[in-house]
Amino acid sequence: MTTKLNHKDRKRKIILTAGGTGGHIYPALALADLWKEQDPQTEFLFIGNDDRMEATLIPERGYPFIGLHSSGLEISLAHKIKAVFQTISCYFKACRIMKNEKPDLVVGFGGYVTAPVLAAARSVKIPYMIHEQNSVVGKANRMVMKEASGIAVCYEKCFEVFEGSKTRLIGNPRASLAVQASGDQAYFESLGLKKDKKTIMIVMGSLGSSSVNDLMKEALNGIDPSLQVLYVCGKQNPADPKDFPEHVIVQDFVNTTKIYPFLDGIICRAGATTLCEVEALGIPAIIIPSPYVANNHQFYNASILTQNQAALMIEEKDLNAKTLKEAIDEAFVDEGKRQQLHENALKMGTPDAAYDLIQWADEIIDKGH
Repeated sequence: MTTKLNHKDRKRKIILTAGGTGGHIYPALALADLWKEQDPQTEFLFIGNDDRMEATLIPERGYPFIGLHSSGLEISLAHKIKAVFQTISCYFKACRIMKNEKPDLVVGFGGYVTAPVLAAARSVKIPYMIHEQNSVVGKANRMVMKEASGIAVCYEKCFEVFEGSKTRLIGNPRASLAVQASGDQAYFESLGLKKDKKTIMIVMGSLGSSSVNDLMKEALNGIDPSLQVLYVCGKQNPADPKDFPEHVIVQDFVNTTKIYPFLDGIICRAGATTLCEVEALGIPAIIIPSPYVANNHQFYNASILTQNQAALMIEEKDLNAKTLKEAIDEAFVDEGKRQQLHENALKMGTPDAAYDLIQWADEIIDKGH
């Protein structure tokens, strides 16, 4: 793991910009938390959307936050025109922020709000970095990649888009947090789980998935009784525990970081944050990528793991009780296969991602002073 940084006794100020979804926001928060842990003197300011989850989540975590009003370029022509004017307004507001705050570095984690913020940094000659979590490069990062001082990626596929000389395969900062999780056995048992049974968690994101939930009653009835299944159905898609066998525990939400170390397997979506945690901890996985995301990036995220024999994948169009049961038997009941998935996932993990990114950021800052 990277050693403590020598900041030459000069306080650093970092602006982190991320917006829209947890996939962008949580890696940024992970980086800030671990950077602050390494160097308590470093100051952080977050910039994001004023009406999305970051506007509440980031202040709750104790970081100063400035919200800008922006939106994507999809939907109608009228909406696109409105979005363009919002982006221009965000750019000028971000320029004023840069001049007032005088950060040493700006790091963007994606989301449409980040493009005008990073463009503003470029205009006032503040170095900036990009972090791309997915295997398919997002639109905002494509817009500002040319002038970036450094581009951190999680998948080699991104080198098809980003300039190789300033791009590094770093990984996701959330992986560094995941490997530090020691687990909470009391919390694990409070969910109704037994520590001496092979435990599989099924989770389709914090809200769940109605399409996946619909087939779970059939798929989980008749599942191998040697498995203890924690089925996290999601807050918006409640399920009745009475519809499932005794060894299937139904919860609408759990704190995954508290139970990750106790899991023997997971069935999940292919969000970048989830997969980096799965890899860092070597959790054998059956991945059901969401088909409802931009550029079908979850499918490509999952494909990288399956190509490395680090997970199984079932596309949602192929998902039914039979295919899910067969995958569960292969990935989790067959101990040889489960162990293979575990070892190959670990090989793909990037537990030092946050520390490598901090060290690289520090090098970029030093070059600018």
